[in-house]
Amino acid sequence: MNLLAQLNAAMQYVEAHIDDDMALGDVSSVTTYSPYHFGRLFYYIAEMPLSEYIRKRKLSLAASELQSIDVKVIDLAVKYGYDSADSFTRAFVKQHSVTPTAARKSGVTLKIFPPLTFQIKIQGVNEMNWRIEEKEAFDVFGIERVFRNDEMGKVPDFWTECIQNGEDAKFVAASGEAQPKVGALLVKGICGYRDTGTDSFPYMLGVYKTPNSNTDGYTTVTIPKTTWTIFRSEEIDGFGQAIPELFKRAYSEWLPSSGYEKIDTADLELYYLTETGKCAEEVWIPVRKTVI
Repeated sequence: MNLLAQLNAAMQYVEAHIDDDMALGDVSSVTTYSPYHFGRLFYYIAEMPLSEYIRKRKLSLAASELQSIDVKVIDLAVKYGYDSADSFTRAFVKQHSVTPTAARKSGVTLKIFPPLTFQIKIQGVNEMNWRIEEKEAFDVFGIERVFRNDEMGKVPDFWTECIQNGEDAKFVAASGEAQPKVGALLVKGICGYRDTGTDSFPYMLGVYKTPNSNTDGYTTVTIPKTTWTIFRSEEIDGFGQAIPELFKRAYSEWLPSSGYEKIDTADLELYYLTETGKCAEEVWIPVRKTVI
């Protein structure tokens, strides 16, 4: 089953179980992806976490019921997984800007999110710079943090924290290698390289391990031999600007019609200094040829 078919099967699962207390692992179970990797695919293609999409669908259906049938607010709260009428009302107001009681009135404007369906995105305006490489297994080490699946947006704060407190400089020194003036910087982003449960994912600021490295006190991970699809940005003025868009375009534009499928091992983020004094970024996505 290709990526689009799997995404659409997952959305059908959501609609069939919209009254249930769904977790990411429940939805990903109808695909070939682990909870983390499915959540990552969904996040970049749909531009929101799966948990947010499910919440919006529940509150959309709740709004429709308030306008069409005589139902108590507390009954809707229980039906759609809220602990109380108050918590349901707060969520309802956040989405619709009106209370559930006010939503019953004629002429009230509500924000309804219809079910998502996924199709191949036809793009011909912006080219993509990509290549495929095979790389033998290698080791990385660095600073790890485990995030909840809905905290992908907090990864840049992790980078900022480690830069400001000097931790990144410490493990660059521990790498035993000199930071290049041009080319790939030593520090990379590595994510999804081990199983931390259905509701979380690991992310590491890491460097390659070499015979000169001092890994004491750091997390070390082996990345297996893999075929990588690599997407590179144009030159940019600063770091951290291109990675999200590279992942989004790779997943939504390239992967569905590429003849490849993503596999469950680490994604990499690489950062470069160019000869012009600017920056460039790459995402490395592990893939294999689609089995028909």
